[in-house]
Amino acid sequence: MKQLVYLALVALLQLPALPAQDADDGHMAEGGKELEERTNTTRHSVTIGGQVIDYQATAGTLLLKEEDGTPKAEVFFIAYVKEGVDDSASRPVTFTFNGGPGSSSVWLHLGGVGPKRVRMDEDGFMLPPPGGLADNPYSWLDLSDLVFIDPVSTGFSRAPDDEKAKDFHGLREDISSVGEFIRLYCVRYGRWNSPKFLAGESYGTTRAAGLSSYLQQQFGMYLNGIVLVSSILNFQTVDFNVGNDLPYLLHFPTYTATAWYHRQLAPALQDLSLREVLDRSEEFALGAYASALLRGDRLSGSERDAIAQSVAGLTGLTAEFVLQNDLRLPLGRFTKELLRDQARTVGRLDSRFKGIDRDSGGERYEYDPSYAAIEGPFSAALKHYVRQELGYPSDLPYEILTGRVRPWNFSEFENSYVDVGEDLRRAMTQNPYLRVFVANGYYDFATPYFATEYTFSHLGLDPQLRPNVEMGYYESGHMMYIHQPSLRQLKSDVAGFYAKALP
Repeated sequence: MKQLVYLALVALLQLPALPAQDADDGHMAEGGKELEERTNTTRHSVTIGGQVIDYQATAGTLLLKEEDGTPKAEVFFIAYVKEGVDDSASRPVTFTFNGGPGSSSVWLHLGGVGPKRVRMDEDGFMLPPPGGLADNPYSWLDLSDLVFIDPVSTGFSRAPDDEKAKDFHGLREDISSVGEFIRLYCVRYGRWNSPKFLAGESYGTTRAAGLSSYLQQQFGMYLNGIVLVSSILNFQTVDFNVGNDLPYLLHFPTYTATAWYHRQLAPALQDLSLREVLDRSEEFALGAYASALLRGDRLSGSERDAIAQSVAGLTGLTAEFVLQNDLRLPLGRFTKELLRDQARTVGRLDSRFKGIDRDSGGERYEYDPSYAAIEGPFSAALKHYVRQELGYPSDLPYEILTGRVRPWNFSEFENSYVDVGEDLRRAMTQNPYLRVFVANGYYDFATPYFATEYTFSHLGLDPQLRPNVEMGYYESGHMMYIHQPSLRQLKSDVAGFYAKALP
């Protein structure tokens, strides 16, 4: 379960600037970093769907405080607000974040949701460094004002010192602090009567599900909608562990998709469309394969051989390799084995990507090629953009994806699997207008689409509420928006979702 917690992964107003006196609202914690509120607002425009959107961009920090005024942490955010709106209460606002835990909001921000986008090629592969930025014609800014949040210890967000930072590094601690930021932002900028949305990616979907209930219970803040990008609510679905057969079944269709993409299947399957071959894979995973894993050692030798042949046929591996793994294919071994004869590995965040290892005969890849392809371009773009275009000066290192948050506190789920599905079910039950859109990448091994379908089919929603959940599917990976055809489809799907979720 710990390997999921630290995923390398492996969302986004006319706002007035904060009053001038807030810019120097500094507080020094004894022996620690000075905490301060500081913002800078600039004006820009972007063309989305043929419409010119004039907007203000505010980059800055808000202080989280105890009720007696003692500062606890400064949270960095970047907000985009459409200009020319007479009544901000009629304008939706979307609070957006990524996951990790330990990730800043850079991926959704500069990947698909904000008004600027990192330059990648059409398929989402890296261009020669440094890549650079371009206007994003598929930004969500025409639908909603956007606030990108960096949780404490990510981005420029900081607690006074490392010891106090630990108070924010945990499932409920994180939900509480991000929830407090959202409350404070709505107070400062007059957004309590605005329709409100959350958009989270990866562990950010865990956070969003927890926030849906927390905001209702703690502040009486009811949401209109939540966008979950590459969702993970139930960690049992991805934890390859002795005695837990669920991940082997739920990753299986993504194994098939990956083998199909890299043309490792037999011609009869390779000639099918991706959706057609996935239909066969899903049927096998929920049928003969699930039955075989449940029966365990009660399978006869001939039955094991038959299942191994079927697994091999749908994954591009050999039956011998499948049998050597007791019919169960751990993700790390699959990513290494599929293209071993080419001395290549496949990516975890996006299995379309191929990597090169020094040791082609080893057990696991030495790096995730899909993360390596985005880390540099996104990091350079964000650090340039914040200072040069948004005018926010800071000499702090901007923590793109940090290990400063370890260990992450999951004490509530000690000796069990983390599962925030009940938080979301409870929020949707008490607020029957809350709608959820889930975006899934077919080539995502970090949060496989079939695992997400399993989670939502076991959420326990009343039949009357089930239509409030919609799913979208994309021929890309964890960050499906780096693939431009998927980016266009995602924007279209999200626009339809917002239209249904708004009053």
